[in-house]
Formats: sequence, C-alpha cells, structure tokens
Amino acid sequence: MIPGVSSRKRFSDLAEQEVLALAISSEEDDAQIYRSYAHRLRDDFPASAAIFDGMAVEEDEHRRRLIDLHQSRFGDTIPLIRREHVAGFYARRPVWLIENLGLDRIRDEARQMERDAQRFYEMAAKNTTDAATRKLLGDLAMAEAGHSQRAGELVDEKVSTDADMEEKDAAHRQFILTWVQPGLAGLMDGSVSTLAPIFAVAFATQNTWTTFLVGLAASIGAGISMGFTEAASDDGQISGRGAPWKRGVASGVMTTLGGLGHAMPYLITDFWTATVIAIIVVFVELWAIAWIQNRYMQTPFFRAAFQVVLGGALVLAAGVIIGSG
Repeated sequence: MIPGVSSRKRFSDLAEQEVLALAISSEEDDAQIYRSYAHRLRDDFPASAAIFDGMAVEEDEHRRRLIDLHQSRFGDTIPLIRREHVAGFYARRPVWLIENLGLDRIRDEARQMERDAQRFYEMAAKNTTDAATRKLLGDLAMAEAGHSQRAGELVDEKVSTDADMEEKDAAHRQFILTWVQPGLAGLMDGSVSTLAPIFAVAFATQNTWTTFLVGLAASIGAGISMGFTEAASDDGQISGRGAPWKRGVASGVMTTLGGLGHAMPYLITDFWTATVIAIIVVFVELWAIAWIQNRYMQTPFFRAAFQVVLGGALVLAAGVIIGSG
C-alpha cells in the first residue's frame, strides 16, 4: 500500500463543509503562488508582476467570500483540509519548479491554474445529486470563471503592447546572456580545442579505441574546466548574466558535447571509416556554431562561417600533420 495515498479522501465522500474548507485553502494557496510570481518578476518585469499582484488580490477576495459563506452556514471553525488530502484533486506545481522558467511559461502556468480550478468544480457539480452541493460547486466554478476573466482584464490594464514587447525582449536578452553565450563558448571550445589531440592520436596510433578514450578524456576534462571557469568568472550580480551555476552548466555540457561529437565515431573499429565520419561530424559542428552565432549573436553568417570553419580546419590539419609525423 502506497503511503499517503490510502489516507486520501475521495471528493465524492466530502461533506459540504469540507468542500467549502477545501475551496478556502485552495484560494489561499493560489494567492501565495501568485505573490511568489510577482516577487520573482518585480525587478525585471514590473508590468507582469503587477498582473500577479492583482490576481493575488482577487484570490484573497474569493477566499474572504468563501469564509463568510462558511461562517453563515457552519460557524467559525474551518476544517483543515487541503489539496493533498483529497484523491484526484488538481495539484499545483511547487514554485521552485516554475521560478527558473521564462516569463511566458509562468503566465501559461497561471492560466492553467485557473482552468484547472474551474474545470474541477464544474465536473464535480455535474457528478453530485445533492441540490445544495451542486449549487455550492456551481458557485465556485462561476467564481473561478470570473477570476479567469478578471485575469484577462488585468493583462489589458497592466501590460501595454510596448511593455509586453519590452519584457519579452528583456527575457530574450537574459536567455542569451545566461544560456546561449556560455553554451556557444563551450561548444566552440569543445569542438575546436579537442580536434588536434584527437586526430593527432588517431593518425599516430591508428587505434580507434585509444583514440576514443583520449577524446572522451579530453572532452570531459575540458567540460569540467570550462564549467568551473565560467561559474567562477562572474557571479552575475553586476553583469546581469544570470546565476553562475546556470552559465557553468551551459558551458560545461556544451564543451563536453562538442568534443564527444567527433570522438564517438572512433567507437567504430575500422580506422578510416571512423575517421571519415569524424571529419564529417567536425564540419557539421563548425557549421552549427556559425548558425548559432548568426541566429542569436547577429553575426553575419558568412563571416561567422569563415572564422569558425577556417579556424577549425586549421586545428584539424595541425592534428593530422602532427599525428602523421
């Protein structure tokens, strides 16, 4: 028997007072979630923070009305019942699973919260035969529908087209600074710096397994080095480049992948087959780097391609020459 599951109560078994108590606690939780979103967004996205502040106020008003209804029907003592106590009740994602996502993702999460609540109450109202319970659940569904409408009004009131564009531009810039730039630097380092040692070993030994082991060690070592270097180089407080660990992960992972791309073909036992495939992979990697530079860094494509492909070709040639000497 799974702990915590057997002790949950089915929604159909809840008394009207318990349903009302569940609605009160749910509204309280949602208000706290919206305030957490507002706090996270306030510095970078003040207009969106204002939206979530307004939605939190709306949740507070719903909770107050529900408490007033509970007091009039059942008295001042509200049973302690929350979402996790009821089997099948819609869940909320922990804030820490959302806070590192983008602005649009947080807005979508908030809209989904309102749709979940509304749909649950509507379905529950249809499945009950008790008139009083049906009316209560219908009223709660209407309250959530009203809140969804109010959320749309808050977007119109608080976020103008210009403000929305500014916030999206700021989110895009932050994505570039935190993920793309470190990742691109890592991919370039991993793809280019490992070329010489991998191909030097390949042509010196013509042993594919040895070449693969050297490539694996070089890629992982370079990834660890680049990751720690990026994380330690800037705490992000002044530069606004984002959390050091995010940049370190982006740089380290992409460095490792950049090296592994042309090391993996040497798992093939035939030396020349593995080498030809590795060289093809190298040029795919270099053109991918040029595309990323053009797509995210606004570097003219042919200039980026010339710099990256020419530089990579020279390093590749150096490795082959040294290994063949």
